[in-house]
Amino acid sequence: MTDKTKKKDPKQVIFIAVIAALVGVSAFLVWMNFQQKTEIQEIVEQMEFEKEQLEDEYEELAIQFDGYQTPDIHNDSLVELLSQEKQRVQDLLEELRITKVTNARRIAELKKELATVRQVMVGYVHQIDSLDRTNKLLVAENKQVKLQYQEVARQAQQLEEERTQLAEVVSRASMLEISHFQMTPLNKRDRKTTIYNQIQKLQFDYAIARNITNKPGMKTLYLRITRPDGEIMQKRVNDVFKFENSEIAYSVSKDFEYAGEEISGAMYWMVEEILQIGWYNADFFVDGELIGSFPFQIHH
Repeated sequence: MTDKTKKKDPKQVIFIAVIAALVGVSAFLVWMNFQQKTEIQEIVEQMEFEKEQLEDEYEELAIQFDGYQTPDIHNDSLVELLSQEKQRVQDLLEELRITKVTNARRIAELKKELATVRQVMVGYVHQIDSLDRTNKLLVAENKQVKLQYQEVARQAQQLEEERTQLAEVVSRASMLEISHFQMTPLNKRDRKTTIYNQIQKLQFDYAIARNITNKPGMKTLYLRITRPDGEIMQKRVNDVFKFENSEIAYSVSKDFEYAGEEISGAMYWMVEEILQIGWYNADFFVDGELIGSFPFQIHH
């Protein structure tokens, strides 16, 4: 062994080994710390993701509760319970939003709460569906009853119309009718005359036709004479009778007894005025009905 070759100091070798070991341990610890931080970051991210999912589920459940409009639910108790659960979901959602992501215990509890509320909501949904089906059935039954009522009302109206029509037919059938009419001008000797200046009286001959459906008894025949100028010939202003809910003037009246058989007679107008030349009209009324209308002429 030469002089340049020296043996290493054992202490120096031990020191170097210790330093190398420390460096290795430090490197290992640094690596381990990095690994732990990476794993913790992944866990935190996973917890944040789960919390976001839980918030989404709560929001979805809140939307489902909002979908059931209380005016459509005809049950006060169910409406109250539904409102309470809806508020409960809102409260839990607000709590979840402010809960730290690292509070795994509370988040787990909120997750269980969500499952419980969902079960409650399923029960409410079944009740709501049952009520909806019942309401639809009642609506259908009410509609059917309404249709039946309308049909009964329609039939009643039809029967009333038929009754009215029948009454009108019977009324028309029982109404008296003038079957014969003739106007004869008379002179002062009650003889027929064709001389205008000699006319002292107008004789109206008539016949009332046979009608066994008319109610028998005492009746009044009214004659209404209309001049060519449209005025009614009338002796007294209070000579009026009822016709179609009003009082109208008449010229001559006559009481008679009717028993269903044909009856004839005559009515007279005493000429006390200057007769107009032209066409007149003679209208006969009995029982408030017009039973005959006839034109006649006065001429020179």
